[in-house]
Amino acid sequence: MKITLHPLFIALGIAVAVFGGLPMYLIYALTALLHECGHIFCASRIGFKCQKISLMPYGASAICDTDGIRPKDEIRLALSGPAVNAFLCVLCAGLWWFYPQTYAYTDTVFDANAVMLAINLLPAYPLDGGRALSSLLSMVMLKKKVRLILRGMSILISISLVFVFFFALKNISFLIFALFLCASAFCKDGKLSPIGFRPKKIKRGREMRHVMLSESSTFKDALRYIDDTKYCVFQFFCDGMLDEITEEELFEMLESRSIYDVVFKN
Repeated sequence: MKITLHPLFIALGIAVAVFGGLPMYLIYALTALLHECGHIFCASRIGFKCQKISLMPYGASAICDTDGIRPKDEIRLALSGPAVNAFLCVLCAGLWWFYPQTYAYTDTVFDANAVMLAINLLPAYPLDGGRALSSLLSMVMLKKKVRLILRGMSILISISLVFVFFFALKNISFLIFALFLCASAFCKDGKLSPIGFRPKKIKRGREMRHVMLSESSTFKDALRYIDDTKYCVFQFFCDGMLDEITEEELFEMLESRSIYDVVFKN
């Protein structure tokens, strides 16, 4: 997985370091990175991979496109990042319960994950809460209408943040986040592509794994067995005879079909 650093991310890190806030900055950056790793792990389980993770001044972003993924899988993908933050919050709370002395070392970790969890569950596009809500609405509405609703909610939340800044908390972060929501609501994502075969891994040698699939197995089911450690050969019964395809052949078939299609059509 490729990780890129936005120039402003580096510049902000240097500025924060000058004023002694580098440790907290790194904790929040690592929290954002772990959040995106949750999305990437879930995407790989579904049968897709993200192209890269970009670390930016306002957080991190896995460059993915959920077009073509069924609503249930999209909801799983959207909530997988917040699930990581929720787990780390529970983990920190557990440490405090059993080892109170760890509070001094983990309170910032807890705060960072709690903030990340709360922000990403907001029902605004392109946050995770907005993506999950979008998938739910898409089950009963046209996608065009769903996009308009989510973008409208993003604008409303942005306006609310501006009001909070002027009438309650004079924190510049509210204005920056409001601007981010407005800008991101009208931007397209990157692309999510099927997990690809990596020939360079063969040069170093890989153990072969044979996987027996049923007649009802989908590409999504098959992709779960593929990783960098073993070369997969899928076996199945066709007209009473045992046949097989390699993972390369599986990907060639997938180029013209969906991951939700049955692999072996009669």
